[in-house]
Amino acid sequence: MSSITLSAATRQNLLSLQDTAALTATTQNRLATGKKVNSALDDPLSFFTAQGLDNRSNDLNSLLNGVSNGVQVIQAANQGITSIQKLIDSAKSLANQALASKNYTTPAVSGFTTSTTGATYAAATTGTTTVNFTVDGVAKSATLAAGTGSSGATTASDVTAAVAALNTAAGTTAFAVDSGGTKIVAASTTSDVTFDSTEGAKIGFSSGITGTAAVPASGDATRTSLTSQFNNLLTQIDQLASDASYNGVNLLGGGGSNQLKIQFNENGKSSLVVQGVDFSSTGLGLSPVATSGANSNFQADTDINTVLTQLNAASSTLRAQSGAFGSNLTVVQNRQDFTKQLINILGTGSANLTNADLNEEAANSQALSTRQSMGISALSLANSAQQGILQLLR
Repeated sequence: MSSITLSAATRQNLLSLQDTAALTATTQNRLATGKKVNSALDDPLSFFTAQGLDNRSNDLNSLLNGVSNGVQVIQAANQGITSIQKLIDSAKSLANQALASKNYTTPAVSGFTTSTTGATYAAATTGTTTVNFTVDGVAKSATLAAGTGSSGATTASDVTAAVAALNTAAGTTAFAVDSGGTKIVAASTTSDVTFDSTEGAKIGFSSGITGTAAVPASGDATRTSLTSQFNNLLTQIDQLASDASYNGVNLLGGGGSNQLKIQFNENGKSSLVVQGVDFSSTGLGLSPVATSGANSNFQADTDINTVLTQLNAASSTLRAQSGAFGSNLTVVQNRQDFTKQLINILGTGSANLTNADLNEEAANSQALSTRQSMGISALSLANSAQQGILQLLR
């Protein structure tokens, strides 16, 4: 069968319609997918460049979950420090209450009872005598008048006046007059009173003395109760440090392997390691107060002062570590924001290479539709000559 012969005008119009149809298909595909580059065949350079940007964006996006978890782990640890600090403050309050409590029922000063056998008290023959000593660690000073007897000799009233002056200066009844009325002796007291040998000699004591307020066998009930409360607080500190975890990571549960590593980029070359600490009571240098044996149950002031020193040191440690965690948290949050912005930049770059301008493609589609209509009309005109011949044949 012979081929169909078309006129040049008809053939040209058919080619134009075919080109228009191809362009229409391309435009419709871009409108449907929203992309001007859908495969490497469309634009190899743009396609593979965009693919690389998308891959890195996806990798960074997957890392954001780890960064977000890191933020929460550090915040959990920092909240744990804040709560432990409150327990430390409560422990300080208990220790100070114990230090202020001396409700002994049968106090005595053991050091004094063996140091009052010195010479009978003799006041200065003229002028006054100044005696320096300490009461519960606080410096005191008493001024004793000269003897009022013949040639400045000491009378019973002089001894009584000296005892009154000493007790007034001490702020407690630490001294008394012996039965003979000639000596200053120790009295029951709830305070710790200390003289050195020089000062002791001024009132008839042959050597320096240290009188420590004796504690009854049962101890002070208030201090004993506060000891139990203090030890309970240490237990709470241990439990709180153990519970300050997030997603299985606890930065307060102990050092060594207990650490948090946060990866910031896709190749692992950028990261942050947050080292854990031991903020249990033991890790903070705090020990339970003994409840039996010598100097137990907060009965000795020196033991309470030692505990207060430990608590102050623990507070300093907590504050320093809180600052360190705060610094780490700032770094992690900054990297988190940076990564989010970088993902956005990578996505925008990829879109610029492959996304279609839908407004432009819509306009193209409209223009192609008009062009196609005009092409059909042109083809009809091109065939009009042959239709005239048909009319002659009829």
